[in-house]
Amino acid sequence: MSVSPSAGQRLVQFGVLLAVLAAWYAITLPGHVSPLLLPAPAPVLYDFGVLLTTRDLWPDLLTTAYEWVAAFALAAVAGCSIGYLVSRTRYTVEVFDPLLAGLYSIPGILLYPLFLLFFGLGPASKIAIGATITFFPIVLNTIAGLSNVDRSYVTAARSMGANALQLFGSVLLPAALPVMLTGFRLGGIIGFMTILGCEMIASLAGLGHRIVALADDLESTQMFANILFAVLIGILINAGVSFAGSRGRGVAR
Repeated sequence: MSVSPSAGQRLVQFGVLLAVLAAWYAITLPGHVSPLLLPAPAPVLYDFGVLLTTRDLWPDLLTTAYEWVAAFALAAVAGCSIGYLVSRTRYTVEVFDPLLAGLYSIPGILLYPLFLLFFGLGPASKIAIGATITFFPIVLNTIAGLSNVDRSYVTAARSMGANALQLFGSVLLPAALPVMLTGFRLGGIIGFMTILGCEMIASLAGLGHRIVALADDLESTQMFANILFAVLIGILINAGVSFAGSRGRGVAR
């Protein structure tokens, strides 16, 4: 019986996961690593299950979710708008695309102390840094997607009397959508990691703040359970945007 490529890929992914769990278990055997530094998989997975069934996590989860959604929405609106304006002419692409790419190479986390001074320890500073870092993958992929649309499609649409709105909705957006969604996926994941990291540095609430508080209390098992939960959220974000990307490629075809 032949195995489809998709099934084969899933088997490889499952095998890698099992290998990681086996290595984790081997490292935490008695005499290797202190449970205070790295607890065994079984108690961590148990606390992870308990975590999913209690309400203690909800306030911090809602805080992080609010920060991420707000940051992503701001970055998406700004990135798509500016990307569209830049992509209108070859001159603006050649001028602003390298400029934005250069700014993207600067570690955005360097701005976090400045955002803390302006917005304080609350969600506003996390939204600001998250939106700033999420903005660049979205705007760069929007420029790449829109500026590389086959010009013959644009010419054909204009020759048939399409106005600017019709041209964008019927030609430019469907053709550029797969590339734009790649920017959404990268920006969403990077933004989530940035917000989580900033919560660990200085915050009043959120998943990152919760993880640091558990580390300060030497609750290693619960800390790793919360880390697993944060990893699960990142996987879900990636899966959700990847699914939207596959649908977008279907629309483009």
